[in-house]
Amino acid sequence: MVLNCLLVSSDPEVAKVLKPTLQELSIKLEVCDAAESGRQLLGLEKFDAVIVDCDDLRGGMDVLQSIRNQPSNKSSVTFAILNGRTTATQSFEMGSNFVLQKPLQPVNAMRCFSAAVGLMIRERRRYYRVPVKMIAGITLEGGRRLQLAATNISEGGMALESGGQLARESMFDVKFILPETSDALETKAELAWADASGRAGVRFMGMCAESRDHLERWLTLQIAALDRSLIQ
Repeated sequence: MVLNCLLVSSDPEVAKVLKPTLQELSIKLEVCDAAESGRQLLGLEKFDAVIVDCDDLRGGMDVLQSIRNQPSNKSSVTFAILNGRTTATQSFEMGSNFVLQKPLQPVNAMRCFSAAVGLMIRERRRYYRVPVKMIAGITLEGGRRLQLAATNISEGGMALESGGQLARESMFDVKFILPETSDALETKAELAWADASGRAGVRFMGMCAESRDHLERWLTLQIAALDRSLIQ
């Protein structure tokens, strides 16, 4: 799985240390050397992680604070690079998940990003929707059962062709078998949205640990396959 990371920094030494470190972890690094262009890019693209040079880049702290207000990146894993002016506590209060101190050392950078990769992968699974063609069995609160076509699925939910049949429902049971597996998953779900064309989005609620493990493994494999197809 190739992860995407944005570095907002004008310090060439930062990029020099981070590029080989992230490459070893299959993290693709994009560099933006100005705060304003960094904010603009965060408004246009989704990144698994964002690294901000807070103390040595003019407007760096503003970029860090703005990430949580960006719909596409509000849950991205964030790293603050500090150089004596901002404390780690302050950076955490402004939204960073991890802190790196200058001068950056390869061993410390590797330790930090190795610890963060699992969180980045989990976030990728949570937001990335894998297209599917499968049937989901829906059991409504009154006991009525529906067989609906699912069009995509993520860790948090799925999209269905409901024909308007879920528009007035709140909670229901969902059962489905992931494509090319024999894994039957069951969970409670709630209606997240429905549109005039009959499509609906459902949010998984209280999925058991076994079903959650099956779904996470399957999503990881699908995303990895997509990454390989894009590289070829």
